[in-house]
Amino acid sequence: MSTKPTLRRHFKTQRHLDEAATRSIQDAVAALIDRSDCGNRHVGIYWPLPGEANLRPLRCSPHPPLALPVADGLGALIYRNWDEEPLQPDGCGIPAPAAGDALKPDQLALLLVPALAVDGTGIRLGYGGGYYDRLRADPAWAAVPAWVVLPSACLVAEPLPREPWDVPFTGWITEQGAGRPA
Repeated sequence: MSTKPTLRRHFKTQRHLDEAATRSIQDAVAALIDRSDCGNRHVGIYWPLPGEANLRPLRCSPHPPLALPVADGLGALIYRNWDEEPLQPDGCGIPAPAAGDALKPDQLALLLVPALAVDGTGIRLGYGGGYYDRLRADPAWAAVPAWVVLPSACLVAEPLPREPWDVPFTGWITEQGAGRPA
């Protein structure tokens, strides 16, 4: 098995999404939201980095309110409502809501999380900062259905390295649709 740094380098080269693949992922995410019982609760999305599927167009559709993560740059992550407020770089330099209260886990219906890779058990390989891992280590956050969003080229048949604090994800969404751990 490769080390996490080696796997991260490899999967960064595999993340290529053309317009059609991005649209397919957006459609699959919209279908997941439509099937979910969101009510007035938020759907947590992310601000896309290069190679990640852009879910921001969900703002233009009649879905539940959206929330974006806000990282402090030291390992902690919260979600805030994404309304019309201006965005500012968070502690990791990623655009995030600059103001507003941190949302509680019961205020979110779904989390949609980017990844470099995911295996068939739902274990995610991220960028190495541990922000989502620390958030989801809290049982209240682990109870929120969380889906990894990534290109199908980044689905892994063999198990990824797993740390004791890793919480498997509910499933994944690629340009080929949604999948769940076996």
